Amino acid sequence: MRFLVALVVTVPLLDGGMAERLAGLTRTSLWIEAGSIPVAFGAFHPQGMVKIGDTFFVSSVDKGTQVGHLFKIDNSGKLLADLKLVEGAMYHPGGIDYDGRDIWVPLAEYRPDSHSIVYRVNPDTMKATEVLRVADHLGAVVHDTDDDSVHAVSWGSRRFYKWTRGGAGPMTQTLNPSYYVDYQDCKYIRGHRMVCSGVADLRRAPGLPAVRLGGLELISLADDRPIHQVPIALVTPSGVGMTQNPLWLETHGAGLRAYFMPEDNHSTIYIYDVDTGR
Repeated sequence: MRFLVALVVTVPLLDGGMAERLAGLTRTSLWIEAGSIPVAFGAFHPQGMVKIGDTFFVSSVDKGTQVGHLFKIDNSGKLLADLKLVEGAMYHPGGIDYDGRDIWVPLAEYRPDSHSIVYRVNPDTMKATEVLRVADHLGAVVHDTDDDSVHAVSWGSRRFYKWTRGGAGPMTQTLNPSYYVDYQDCKYIRGHRMVCSGVADLRRAPGLPAVRLGGLELISLADDRPIHQVPIALVTPSGVGMTQNPLWLETHGAGLRAYFMPEDNHSTIYIYDVDTGR
């Protein structure tokens, strides 16, 4: 079923009020479906998403041809542009961020403990500019616009990376103390914080199917520690967890509006509202 989406007034994700609203989410928060946008082309395996005005930008990997993509999609699901990203064995783009000027996109080999490039992409021209390289698989990247530092997480989000001076400064590395979910997509929030969405497969016992847990995590970039964690039990009609692939968030009313794109190939952007009372 397709829903009509009402016009809303939103505050950019970079606004500090986003963190306070995220901290108001609990296990019992009621998520209400507000709309859906069928994507009008094969989107392969989506990884990250940002929304600029009414336009979506989605990173995705085509495992068959071994090519990464940054899709530009209008609010009806139509493809507007396709930036292909590939260099040698690096063709896996990860979770992406938007800093008000550029989209930040990591491109990695499709395996852990490998190699990556981080790009800045102009959303108007869809031109990619290399920022840095690192000897690891980067699964998501954010740009801290408050101190011009760049932060990234490894495959499975077990390691945090930080570069100063917009990626030109030295790199530091810390271990992730949280094992709640593995991050799929991350976004910067003012005040040296980021929000990440993801999933974790919990093995109950040998021979039994895994239980997939979806969730959001608010993280302090000052010490790379979680501030707030909340499960997200939403699933698609086919049973895919909403936080499996990309996420975008906006403030909306007294709460949040979330955009999820969990399915591969024949994808839909699902829109949900939640009241946090803040």
